[in-house]
Amino acid sequence: MIKFYFHTTPNPMKVALYLEETGLPYELMPVDTLKGEQHTPEYRAINPNGKAPAIEDEGVRVFDSNAILLYLAEKSGQLGGAPEDRGEMLSWMMFIATGLGPYSGQSVHFRHAAPELPYAINRYLREAQRHYEVLDNHLQDRSYIVGEQYSIADVAAWGWIDKATVVLGEEGLAPYPNLQRWFANIESRPAVARARNISKDIKFKTDFDEQAKRAFFPQNYPKTA
Repeated sequence: MIKFYFHTTPNPMKVALYLEETGLPYELMPVDTLKGEQHTPEYRAINPNGKAPAIEDEGVRVFDSNAILLYLAEKSGQLGGAPEDRGEMLSWMMFIATGLGPYSGQSVHFRHAAPELPYAINRYLREAQRHYEVLDNHLQDRSYIVGEQYSIADVAAWGWIDKATVVLGEEGLAPYPNLQRWFANIESRPAVARARNISKDIKFKTDFDEQAKRAFFPQNYPKTA
């Protein structure tokens, strides 16, 4: 059975949605990132990058959310897209992994953690908006990101687009009608509600206090002896 190392942040939620969509059996392994559980030696043996999510699958470790989606799609034969769309699939999965996700995360970070840096706030917000525009233009006259069917590309994008109001501000998806339509379509899927519900019995730390800051951004603090 797959061991799924999970927190309720956008990247782990992608994997949660995939697992709920496909029905692959898994054991949920909570990782409280605000308590620093991602930095334990035991977890670093699974994900040396000290982030969530990760999986263990019959002795195989896989970390990084989009790598996990590609791995599971290839192994299970589910939601991986048509063979003739392989180039498109890889392109959009990397677009999400290297663009949409990181710039969205930095947009949130600098607005809340460094309000005294307007250049950085503007830089990352505008780049996040640009990535949304790329997707919005791509989705004109399209129901899904790759090919004619729902796939891991949609699952991967959903994890971050779900946080549009956090990333972009109150207007959220309002300037992006094609993304709005696409997102509503994904949200209507029963697996989305199941994915959102998988942590209902888990009490994660929610206070972003000094302990949480040091756990979440250890590189910002000097190493102790």
